[in-house]
Amino acid sequence: MRVALTTLGCRLNHFETAAMARLAEEAGHTLVDGDAPADVHVVNTCAITHEADADSRQRIRQIARRAPGTKIVVTGCYADAEPEIVRGLPGVALVVGNRMKDRWLPALAAATAAARVDVVLGDLTRHRRIAELRPAIEARRSRALLKIQDGCNYRCAFCVVPSVRGRSVSLTPATIHEHLAELVAAGVPEVVLTGVHLGTYGWDRSPRLELVDLVAGLLPALGGARLRLGSLDPHELDDRLIELLAGAEGRICRHLHLPIQSGDDEVLRRMRRAHRAADLADRVPRLAARVPGIAVGTDVIVGFPGESEAAFDRTYALLESLPIAHFHVFPYSVRSGTEAATMDDPVAPADRARRSERLRGLSRRKWAAFCGSNRGAVVDAVVHRARDRRSGDLVALSDNFIKVVVPGDEGHLGRRVRVEILEVDGDRTRGRLVDG
Repeated sequence: MRVALTTLGCRLNHFETAAMARLAEEAGHTLVDGDAPADVHVVNTCAITHEADADSRQRIRQIARRAPGTKIVVTGCYADAEPEIVRGLPGVALVVGNRMKDRWLPALAAATAAARVDVVLGDLTRHRRIAELRPAIEARRSRALLKIQDGCNYRCAFCVVPSVRGRSVSLTPATIHEHLAELVAAGVPEVVLTGVHLGTYGWDRSPRLELVDLVAGLLPALGGARLRLGSLDPHELDDRLIELLAGAEGRICRHLHLPIQSGDDEVLRRMRRAHRAADLADRVPRLAARVPGIAVGTDVIVGFPGESEAAFDRTYALLESLPIAHFHVFPYSVRSGTEAATMDDPVAPADRARRSERLRGLSRRKWAAFCGSNRGAVVDAVVHRARDRRSGDLVALSDNFIKVVVPGDEGHLGRRVRVEILEVDGDRTRGRLVDG
């Protein structure tokens, strides 16, 4: 059968969609583009906000209108959040939960044989159940995602993810090594470790494992590839991990995302975050000192219920004072099913918008300063498969997350190279390839 796949949402969803496509291809089915005629269309949904819910429903309805005979398989977080609503949408033949993504083909066969719409979610309370999906080798991408963990043990007041992804579960080191070996053998130049909450990797294993030990064990197996870490909460960046990054000698990218969400301790308490502002203030300068040139990013939620002007000012001052290169700014959005949705003392939309723009302006200035500080540096980079739209030149992503436009030929696409950064002009960074 012809199988199309569509992804909404996060990096982990993108990994899982590609892995589900691999399962279909290995079973003898033909993969087609999302707009091409298909017998089955898999929609991997998101539920992080109400807007994401609506986008998921809209995409399902669009497919059903465009191709009435297509069997639609809905999976992802919205499938776990609202399975009965999803089941009733037009064209839906199967609803598959996040923990069952590796079993979607036999589940579809069973539903089709019985001429019914099945809902196969799996038990999110079972710590050991994880969809063991093998990574896909995607020819159009220069970097590969490698899932090591799923779920989250935390209960942040604004987040619906634990209820749709379950508690933290981890792949075994042996399985991760096996998956990494496939990617290295395929010549992938960069492997990005991904999951819902990387900092809790191994907590469900017996004996308990730690992320730093997993990463240290992966380094000798990288071959010509480099490793990039995803997000960690600020308090999860300990001295051992800092020292591992400092001594990695180019095998781990100089880039780390430490989502703080607020720089005010009272707001963090209301958010039920596990860290405090001091965790970021203590760790980021030490990390920057031990790993010169590292790009540290963060996430900030602006206008969380109870965030006063003074609390926002403390967040702004903290981020301004630290060697943080960039941050993603999200105006608070009410999400039903979360504790925050019932909290009093909301922040007016106009204040949320104003504060968000202030922080985005600060982020733009800090990123420009960070890129400028790299002028003249020779950096390790991976060349994207797609060229720069403006100039037609190559686009190389440095290990410290700078996109550098460089002249070069087709032979460099998808390759690991050395780049000298020559010019930084606003959001545009240019350089040249360096031999050796």
